[in-house]
Amino acid sequence: SGFCLHDAYARGREIIDLGCAVAIATNYNPGSAPSPSMPFTISLACRRLGLTPAEAITAATFNAACVLDLQSKVGTIEEGKRADIQLLDCNDERELAWHVSSGSPLLVAIKGEIVHLLTDGEMDIEG
Repeated sequence: SGFCLHDAYARGREIIDLGCAVAIATNYNPGSAPSPSMPFTISLACRRLGLTPAEAITAATFNAACVLDLQSKVGTIEEGKRADIQLLDCNDERELAWHVSSGSPLLVAIKGEIVHLLTDGEMDIEG
């Protein structure tokens, strides 16, 4: 919301340095935050909250699951957990901090089912 409303951002770096966990999400809604993009949210957390790319990914996955008390079901890639995965075209997690929303994900899986697959630049829907 801070991005669209020009509000101050949370002091993410300070919060982490104090030993606390930070969680981030898109806050996708039609009013103050009309973007569903997790890569953009991760980039924003790096650029405006002072998180490293690894911290921002953890904030968007495991820490977000903990906030919702769902860490036993989602938030990490482990056998037995629900596979909600977005595969991005990056060589390294540090690219997320600098390439703001750089295109479609290569793959999206929800509950283990592939719902979006980018093949040769074209989107295929599986299932």
